Amino acid sequence: MTSGRPTRSVAQVARFFEVHPQNPQQRTINQVVQMIQQDALIAYPTDSGYALGCRLGNVDGVERIRELRRLDDKHHYTIVCHDFAQLSQFVFVSNKVFRLIKAHTPGSYTFILPATREVPRRFMNPKKRTVGVRIPPNPVVQALVTTLGEPLLSSTLLMPGDHQPMSDGWEVKERLDHAVDVVIDAGECGTEPTTVVDMSEAEPVVVRVGAGDPTPFE
Repeated sequence: MTSGRPTRSVAQVARFFEVHPQNPQQRTINQVVQMIQQDALIAYPTDSGYALGCRLGNVDGVERIRELRRLDDKHHYTIVCHDFAQLSQFVFVSNKVFRLIKAHTPGSYTFILPATREVPRRFMNPKKRTVGVRIPPNPVVQALVTTLGEPLLSSTLLMPGDHQPMSDGWEVKERLDHAVDVVIDAGECGTEPTTVVDMSEAEPVVVRVGAGDPTPFE
């Protein structure tokens, strides 16, 4: 099967885009989104370090993430959404869960929830059929998913052997120049991970404490 992404030669390097961290230039965001729609794999800054992202339907992009990070089949990808309306297409939520998530998003949280049929099985937990979802507060990420009109499938840019994700755009460019199609630089971003909350059962369970305040879910 041939991907819609243009074939990369060995000499081809990633496009590098600089944007304002709080008010990303829409013209630049439009250029990046056009490349995502053509099945580009991007490295982009979030509130918890750099991440790798592509369209949910970009099978080739997912495989490139897997190879780049040396991931196994049990890795949990994250669906990054613009708002709750977009998120609700991909996960089942009760009224109680709705209120909790609504009150704390956008925020530095990853929520684990039962996936709908809109989520390909290969992105779900094979036993629980759950998926991680995020509504980040980062303005660059918000601009990307808003303009794209659909979520990004995402994975933290934590390379094999590294102890924390990269946080500087130029470092990403230097290390992954031939491995990704786009690098977005908005200045150095934080590296504290998100707080992960499993909300797939009757009561929420804080799986990992990170940047988001875990108190409302304890």
